[in-house]
Amino acid sequence: MSEAVEVEAQGDHQFVVRLQGDGEGTESWFRLSPGVLEDLGVGPDGEEDLVRRTVDFLLQHQDAADFPDVVELEDVAASYDGYLDAVRPAGES
Repeated sequence: MSEAVEVEAQGDHQFVVRLQGDGEGTESWFRLSPGVLEDLGVGPDGEEDLVRRTVDFLLQHQDAADFPDVVELEDVAASYDGYLDAVRPAGES
């Protein structure tokens, strides 16, 4: 399934993500905690890219229709081993 992804910043480390695929659209809010941002070395300019990498990561593990209404990056990190390494910006360790 090919997903079209739209990411819209809402301020305060929050983004609305709309995914369109197979005629159905889904919408989820992504919340980025300061702790996860710090762990990954992501500043304000890299937040949208982190959300996109997180969406790509999650789509490898579940269908977009199964995304919760609110996605907390801390919860994703706790639920999936390897998440932080998978979405870490190149050059960060």
